[in-house]
Amino acid sequence: MIYAMRRPCYESLSNNVPTGLMKTTLNSWPPGTEQIVRHNVLAEYIQDTAAKTGVEGITQYNTKVERVEKRGEYWDVRTLTLDDDTLEKKPRDWEFDAVIVATGHYHAPKVPDIPGLKDWKKAWPWRIQHSKRYRSTRGFEGKVSRLPFKRSYWCQLTSDSKSVLLIGGSTSSFDIAKELDGIAKTIYQSTRDGEFDHPISMLPPSVKRIPEIKSFDFERDSGPILDHEAIPNTITLVNGQVLSDIDRVIICTGYHCAFPFLSPYHRDSMPASEADETALVTDGSQMHNLHKDIFYIPDPTLAFIGVPYHIATFSLFDFQAIAVAAVFSGKANTPSEAEMRAEYLEKLGQKGSGRSFHSLKGKDAEYVNELLAWINPGIVAAGGQAVGGHTEEWKAQYELLLEKFKDLLEKKPRPPPDKKNIVDIHGHS
Repeated sequence: MIYAMRRPCYESLSNNVPTGLMKTTLNSWPPGTEQIVRHNVLAEYIQDTAAKTGVEGITQYNTKVERVEKRGEYWDVRTLTLDDDTLEKKPRDWEFDAVIVATGHYHAPKVPDIPGLKDWKKAWPWRIQHSKRYRSTRGFEGKVSRLPFKRSYWCQLTSDSKSVLLIGGSTSSFDIAKELDGIAKTIYQSTRDGEFDHPISMLPPSVKRIPEIKSFDFERDSGPILDHEAIPNTITLVNGQVLSDIDRVIICTGYHCAFPFLSPYHRDSMPASEADETALVTDGSQMHNLHKDIFYIPDPTLAFIGVPYHIATFSLFDFQAIAVAAVFSGKANTPSEAEMRAEYLEKLGQKGSGRSFHSLKGKDAEYVNELLAWINPGIVAAGGQAVGGHTEEWKAQYELLLEKFKDLLEKKPRPPPDKKNIVDIHGHS
């Protein structure tokens, strides 16, 4: 196993899928674990699982994968490992019969191609950031004034607190909006009203949802600005409204599929709809040519864990790993390339290209049952015991989660603001 460098996450990050739905078949959560926990608890669970299964002992730390490419019968893998003593990067070439890529798809930030955004980033780099680089509310608050109120005191943020624009309407945007609520002076959330946007009822009441951005207006670079000064340019929305006096912009538009170590299988300038039969990645919006989102159809000795979206992560990835283990150990076989291709094209015809191609929203158990119906006959024939799917307890908790989200979707949206309040978009009271 090759271990990549640690990736950052914001300080208060917690799971948005209950821990009861994320238990793997390899390890139980410690007694008393809450359903929603901080990221350090999740990390401890992963590390404990690695230790108990022996994975920790074969992990290569401080190692970067430079290249993965099939040469003849073997996969050629080039790595660079940082030596703890000399701090030198030592290369090594490996040969493997098979390769499993389990890096996920939350490391290559997706930045929308909005006119003027690049100019803003170049002129005020520390004011524009992707949600991947967000850490905490520090720097968004203003100075606190202690003002008298009857016999006690109450605190008020001064005008130094920041006006923040969040671009995107999914999980990270909502998390950051909730964190900054009551700390930032004003919070706007711009969305395209996309298929996977969360309902407005999940936002704090103080957050203003606004339409898609047409352009970041940029007449000239005014040079450095002081910390208490807003960005000296405006933003135009698709409905013609203009936003001004913005201090910070956080881009919460998710991530691209990207595997730089698999460069021979990238077609980065190609639209997803034009992917050929060997491409793994085109414009980054989806993965291509995978059987059941796992096995590379032209050569199933290359497999991926963690491609699907909108799932109970650990538990679903666990069943994907079981399927890979069954195939690579010879207990199950992938269908012929023609059969895998036909199934893939049927799915493509049903779901179309793009991010939604990998969405399993509400269908975790259905997908798992499909995998097990495929691999279990071979496992039993080899003398093993059939793998059971999700437990009834898991299914019941999953249904409760779906009902909860359904209730949120069915809530009536907030009424539009009064016309007199629309001038807030121009930064005035």
